[in-house]
Amino acid sequence: MHTQLKDKVVFITGASRGIGREIALRCAKEGAKIVVAAKTAEPHVKLAGTIYTVAAEIEKVGGEALPLVVDVRDEAAVAEAIEKAVAGFGGIDVLVNNASAINLGSTLDIPMKRFDLIFSVNARATFMCSKLCIPYLKKSSNPHILNLSPPLSMQAKWFKKHVAYTMSKYGMSMCTLGMAEEFKKDGIAVNSLWPKTLIATAAIAVNFSKLIYHASRKPSIVADAAYEILTSDSRSVTGNFFIDEQLLKIRGVTNFKKYAMHRYIPVIADIFIDDE
Repeated sequence: MHTQLKDKVVFITGASRGIGREIALRCAKEGAKIVVAAKTAEPHVKLAGTIYTVAAEIEKVGGEALPLVVDVRDEAAVAEAIEKAVAGFGGIDVLVNNASAINLGSTLDIPMKRFDLIFSVNARATFMCSKLCIPYLKKSSNPHILNLSPPLSMQAKWFKKHVAYTMSKYGMSMCTLGMAEEFKKDGIAVNSLWPKTLIATAAIAVNFSKLIYHASRKPSIVADAAYEILTSDSRSVTGNFFIDEQLLKIRGVTNFKKYAMHRYIPVIADIFIDDE
């Protein structure tokens, strides 16, 4: 069953660009109130989007926006942002843990400084933002936590090339596994969502070849899947590791061409996707 997102308060980390921005706009179209919690207040040299440009886009499509500069590694900053969200919008109904740091370095290649960064942004921030939002989520009629993290698959192939990154992303997914069970009695849904294919985000554009960018899908596919999860009944849809395409197929979507970046280039499967 679909619940309404109108006037629901959706707190999204890393919402200044990419998938976070796309989820913000998808929810805003339904009249949601979006907390744009991200680091980017000033335009980046290579990457488009700030919390203020996204806030303007949210208002344009019919939502309300509260742009807040938040470094998800900083407990005081996250706590303050949550307080501002509650003061400004009256509560929190949805938390989307989207902020993420990537480093695909091998064990010998990754500097410990980068190791600490990906752990603090991925595993630690997901845990902390959830912990700090849960007292408010408990008061919501249909509370959801959505982690942008992969299905847990203990296959060596997902660890051997970049064990640090895999541990950090699986840390997010372990939050899903544990908290879904821990807060089931409170009716808080905790789910993970991961794309079946590469997604054409700024990170892909900046770090990989043009061909890989064109062999990706638009971030809107992840946003459409997120919308399906966040409008589900929180008491009956929890503890899942959703893959965007599979979920949308179940919900009746048949045309996936509309999500392709390039109509003739076949899409490439994302990391952490086991063969069907």
